[in-house]
Amino acid sequence: MSKIIVFAFPVFLLLIAVELWWDRRKVAHAAQDGSVQVSSYGVSDTLNNLSLGLMSQVVGVLGKFIGIAVYAAVFSTVALWLDAELWKHWYGWVLALVVYDFCYYWLHRAGHEVALFWAAHVAHHQSQHYNLSTALRQTSTGALLGWMFYLPMAVMGVPPLVFGIVALVDLLYQFWVHTEHVGKLGWFDRVFCSPSNHRVHHAINDGYVDRNYGGIWVLWDRMFGTFEPETKACVYGTRTPLNSWDPVWANLSVYAELWQRSRLAPRWGDKLRVWLKPPGWMPSDPHYRTALENKGISTRAFDLSQVRTYAPPLSTAQAVLAVVQNGVLTAAGAWYLWNVDGQALPLAVAGCAALTLGLWALGRYLQHQLHLVSVLLIQGLAIATVLALSPLPF
Repeated sequence: MSKIIVFAFPVFLLLIAVELWWDRRKVAHAAQDGSVQVSSYGVSDTLNNLSLGLMSQVVGVLGKFIGIAVYAAVFSTVALWLDAELWKHWYGWVLALVVYDFCYYWLHRAGHEVALFWAAHVAHHQSQHYNLSTALRQTSTGALLGWMFYLPMAVMGVPPLVFGIVALVDLLYQFWVHTEHVGKLGWFDRVFCSPSNHRVHHAINDGYVDRNYGGIWVLWDRMFGTFEPETKACVYGTRTPLNSWDPVWANLSVYAELWQRSRLAPRWGDKLRVWLKPPGWMPSDPHYRTALENKGISTRAFDLSQVRTYAPPLSTAQAVLAVVQNGVLTAAGAWYLWNVDGQALPLAVAGCAALTLGLWALGRYLQHQLHLVSVLLIQGLAIATVLALSPLPF
């Protein structure tokens, strides 16, 4: 599976480059016409998306072992419908894909409506831009609990190999819907997850929040009352903005907030409910809100007019250096993913930690919290570690 991602990543980067060219072209034409066209790309935001995408794959190598092992164990012991012949035909694969997308709908919905799962999913929504690079902005902690939503497929009798392939198909499909440059598609929008439908899903406007969860089919949303068509311009991000380019903090920030919310809750039952209720839930204790504010956790009502784009300025030289750093780390990450399947667990963990440290350093550089010399030393150590664990063949 890791090798497939290595092959897919250059294709993703090429498509991102094409969209970026088209985006810049539209902005330039708008300027010539005397109108304003806001770009859907930002340098630091795009690099942060790519960093989070790479980190999710690197960390996911370790986390996926849990889900795969549990799925295989359930399949081999309690599968109810072991019809090997079914999965040799196209209709068996279509059935598996439909069932997978149905399970994905409920995982995705839990990722917005249950605080613990939102903590895992939030990284995908933190970008305040919306473009193809946003699709690569994925969680590094989702594999810890997400596997449980797919166990019905193991009970049903879907073989692990079939499950893995339809999961990849479902994931790859969702790449293209992360764009502002494809408009409404008529009947397609009423049946499938489309760019229009998914823009709504990423928006923080009133009426758009917690809508359109389907991965391939939006029919699930129509069936269960979570569908919302795109009727107004979308504002992207999260209602509690991350305001950071640190990919590690992007993954851990909501867990940290939930820990504070739980710790400050006055009753044991409330300490648990903080994790299981919708994001932002608070017990009725009148002193609780004050305690949260004292810890820097806002309890004020969301105001769309107060949203500001996080974009610490970069000089041209800083931007070029950051792009080069990201490119080198991506190459090292690809080499890690290509070789990790044959590595012992301690070596895989060491490579994962090294690359994560390098990506963290890049994020800190983008927000001017780490000097370039320190960044280059950290990233040099990270790349040397990866190469030491899996030397180049020349």
